[in-house]
Amino acid sequence: MKKSMKVLAMVMALVLMVSAFAACGSDTDVAKTPAVKVININLTEEEYAFGVDKNQPELLEQVNAFIAEIKENGKMEEIFNKYFKEGTPTPVTSAALDETKDQLVVATNAEFPPFEYTEGDQYLGVDMEIAYLLAQKLGKELVIQNMDFDAVCLSVGSHKCDIAMAGLTINEERKESVTFSDSYYQASQKLIVKGDDTTFDDCTTADQVVAKLQSMDSSVKIGFQNGTTGQSYTESTGDFESNTFKVTPVGYQNGALAVQDMVNGNLNYVIIDAAPAQSIADSVNAAA
Repeated sequence: MKKSMKVLAMVMALVLMVSAFAACGSDTDVAKTPAVKVININLTEEEYAFGVDKNQPELLEQVNAFIAEIKENGKMEEIFNKYFKEGTPTPVTSAALDETKDQLVVATNAEFPPFEYTEGDQYLGVDMEIAYLLAQKLGKELVIQNMDFDAVCLSVGSHKCDIAMAGLTINEERKESVTFSDSYYQASQKLIVKGDDTTFDDCTTADQVVAKLQSMDSSVKIGFQNGTTGQSYTESTGDFESNTFKVTPVGYQNGALAVQDMVNGNLNYVIIDAAPAQSIADSVNAAA
């Protein structure tokens, strides 16, 4: 009897050990569904450039020469590595606007990471670091004017700022306000969905994504940042009239607000530029 009890105790102990290991494994082996995910398909092909005051052709020449220089000497790649790889961003401080000084006044929308964003009273991002180096090259003091995205090119067009540096896609509408520099970055639009949404999981091309979006009606709400290519794409306007989407477009001050509203259940999808899409998705998932 004692021997049987001893064996039973050993069996029970073994069962408890196996259960404990199984429980531990369930905590680490089961991947947590992210709050949101980016569909890894480029919906568009775009080029970013800086928008220069039409009344300053000399500045345009200087900007183009500077872009060529930092591409050639590796400084451009170094800046990209700070935001797309493992580098450390360098904060940029804006001087106060003073018309008595020789200043480079930059218009931006600092809600578009990793190209421009703020931490406290400092600016960070690809464009902001380029702006700082450009001002140094020109021997000018850097002034950054932060504003709504759809006002950026207009402020340069009305000669209130010298140059727009805000992740700007070259397009005909903006050419009415600014003269674009040479391109410095290849961009695209991407779709952000909730983490458990499988609607587009079988898509491998942009045309397949478009076909699914075209099959949706006005009950489907898609968010975007006001004034961006994402707005034109969603609303089927400008270069994207052929989309003919019937969805309900919803504009936001920035992409992060749109994604958060999607998480809150008020949107189905969000369409924004690829790099900001990934940056916002990473931030939302880290906080979830």
